Amino acid sequence: MNSSIKTIIMMLFLVVTLQSCNQDPSLQRYYVDSELAPGFTSLDIPTSMLKIDKTTLTEEELEAYESIEKLSLLAYVIEGDDKAEEFEVELAKVKTILNNPKYEELMRGGNTTDGKFVVKFLGEEDSIEEIILMGASNDRGFAVVRVLGDDMNVDKIMTLTSVFEKANINDSELKQFTNFFE
Repeated sequence: MNSSIKTIIMMLFLVVTLQSCNQDPSLQRYYVDSELAPGFTSLDIPTSMLKIDKTTLTEEELEAYESIEKLSLLAYVIEGDDKAEEFEVELAKVKTILNNPKYEELMRGGNTTDGKFVVKFLGEEDSIEEIILMGASNDRGFAVVRVLGDDMNVDKIMTLTSVFEKANINDSELKQFTNFFE
């Protein structure tokens, strides 16, 4: 009797363990797999690299800014006609990952001519772990920006657009990403 109870408990433990191993593709895994691949450009930016003068920020902007730790950028740039098919494959991979219900949609916009974007987040509205901005253009490529931080808040994050407008982005590596979105 004890032997069969132990066997049942071990089987139950094994089933729970195997089910908890999520085999779904993750955005982090996609970043790691793609960052050195041809056609991709990646960059991790700590907030200190943005050179924002904190004395010019309002209290709310400063609180939102300090909740961010870094930005991780990954872009696939279309260079030549032979990349269009590869672009569609890579874009489909990212869209599949972001269609996971764990990512809550904040906003979506754009058009078929200039490109489309979507903003999603991971976590709770008052304690966001990660914000994801994905923008795509059929003639330029796509970019995924991950904003990583602690206890970010949806309302406060919306104030960050004005903070990033105040950023002094002169670094040549950063320019390639800002140029992508222009």
